[in-house]
Amino acid sequence: MRFHRSGIWAAAALAASLFPMGLATSQAADEWRTTSSLIGESKYGENFQRYDYVNPDAPKGGTLNSTVLGTFDSFNPYIVQGSAAAGFAQLGGGLLYDTLMEQATDEGSVSHPLIADAYKYPDDYSSATYRLDPRARWHDGQPITVDDVVWSFNVLKAHSPMYNRYFENVTEAKAISDREVEFTFDQKGNRELPKIIGDLAVLPKHWWEGTDASGKKRDITKSTLEIPLGSAAYKIKSFKPGSEIIWERVPDYWAAKLPVKIGRENWDTRRYTYFLDENAEWLAFTKGGLQDINTENSGRDWKTKYDFPALKAGDVIKTEFKAMSRANMQGFAMNTRRPLFQDRRVRQALSYLNDFDTINRTQSFGLNTRITSYFMGSDLASSGVPQGKELEILNQYKDKLPPELFTQEWKLPAFDTPQAERKILRQAVDLLASAGWVIKGGKMVSAESGAPFRFEILDFRQGAEATLMPYVTMLRKIGIDASLRFVDQSQYVNRVNEFDFDMITAALPQSDSPGNEQRDYWSSRAADAPGSRNYSGIKDPIVDALVDRVIFASDRDDLIAATHALDRVLLWNFYVVPQFTRPDVWLAYWNKFGIPDKQPTYIGPDLDSWWIDTEKEKALAAKYKSGN
Repeated sequence: MRFHRSGIWAAAALAASLFPMGLATSQAADEWRTTSSLIGESKYGENFQRYDYVNPDAPKGGTLNSTVLGTFDSFNPYIVQGSAAAGFAQLGGGLLYDTLMEQATDEGSVSHPLIADAYKYPDDYSSATYRLDPRARWHDGQPITVDDVVWSFNVLKAHSPMYNRYFENVTEAKAISDREVEFTFDQKGNRELPKIIGDLAVLPKHWWEGTDASGKKRDITKSTLEIPLGSAAYKIKSFKPGSEIIWERVPDYWAAKLPVKIGRENWDTRRYTYFLDENAEWLAFTKGGLQDINTENSGRDWKTKYDFPALKAGDVIKTEFKAMSRANMQGFAMNTRRPLFQDRRVRQALSYLNDFDTINRTQSFGLNTRITSYFMGSDLASSGVPQGKELEILNQYKDKLPPELFTQEWKLPAFDTPQAERKILRQAVDLLASAGWVIKGGKMVSAESGAPFRFEILDFRQGAEATLMPYVTMLRKIGIDASLRFVDQSQYVNRVNEFDFDMITAALPQSDSPGNEQRDYWSSRAADAPGSRNYSGIKDPIVDALVDRVIFASDRDDLIAATHALDRVLLWNFYVVPQFTRPDVWLAYWNKFGIPDKQPTYIGPDLDSWWIDTEKEKALAAKYKSGN
């Protein structure tokens, strides 16, 4: 998988990528590498100069205004404690810290040099060595050293739940010269491990081990609102706790002329203003000044809400971008740590009761696509019935898997005719009856104890009620006492991190190179690890084995077969009630930007490649200041 530095993509930002299968045979084990790709050679080869879509002469300056829903109380994103401010990232460096390598914006499974200018690994993938760029500097002018890299690896693996699982098989980082750091692994043959080390955020050891203005020793294991020292293109200029954070571009940023940075990160200032109410946040966009770009996720709103005066006047532009990396599993995640959801038949019944067809037709103008795979939109998605190598893999567990997995295509019933709803409701009631639940007095109750079938869907987005209520209404038709519970974002994050929920809407982004991050999604170990993305609490030795099978895939065909097998087992266990996806990014923006002629179709719009058009900005300021 891969992640993006830009805050607008923070929800998809979690990621890693594999080396190209067979690459080691074409290069000597001791040969330094820069750019590599999972599927064939990067289009730039090893002589990467800059992204081909950027404007290398894009002017610097201006302010990008953004809004955030919720609040923040920490500048340390790498621990479970606290809510990190906008611009920080759990995995990767966010706006403040550079990583060893940077994932490409226009190709999947490609990385380019940043703090490290090259890396190498042996044929058996038992280690990886990264060589630091001698120009790399912290904002205080001190060089980024191998000691910083080793210290960062140790503290992040020890205290960051995300990095702990991501680097689970990386046992040690040690300096072998003043520019080289060697990472050793506890396994051989994992082609992903050498590459994902490049995603390590490098932190300033001398700053974190120092003292603050009051003389108190800093503690990387605690949340803080002391402005940290960084190394990336931005640093914190000012903030108002919980309500605003302003980042400023570092004028002498050490990496500004590296290929991954040319023509990008053009804003002098990035301002994030926090709102507790979605309606207020929307008004902030329509009136201008606090939000320059709005990303829309609702088909209904995309079709009906964009009729305000500034848009009609052409001062706000509404547009769409294709994004190959956008497809993912989004759905209602059932927490199997709760006894209510531990029976597969119960989860299957609940999956049947989500009326995607009617919701898509009546609320989303038919713009969405129903999710049918955890790896939707790629050749990694399973379909039909298992065949070939995938079938060989699954046959090892045949007596422990649902028999229909081998004979039927996985798909949910469609609410596509007036008679369909009655039939689907009956199927759900029958499934629940087989699991010990019956309807008495119009209520679904336990046949044994009489306890009601009751649960709540936890969320923090007040505007989500319109899309959540149809599901609740359908559940209530067969007597299930389902309800919505809205909490503030900080409480929501804390409860999700501690798995204190019955059901949530979860997004599980994937890429064309699944690997170690699959453990964070599905493994038994992650099920009990606070802050993991195993929201459903899956503890299944077959899933654990298939995750390892994906990680240790020998080539692309083997990876596809293993991923198909994992996908199919997850689907037939009904851990998530699938919702929808689409391959488009919907954006509306105030017409003050210069934009390259094309944008990368892999991630969609790369906002870091945009810049302020000063003439357009002045015209907008004059017009709306005068009230015209």
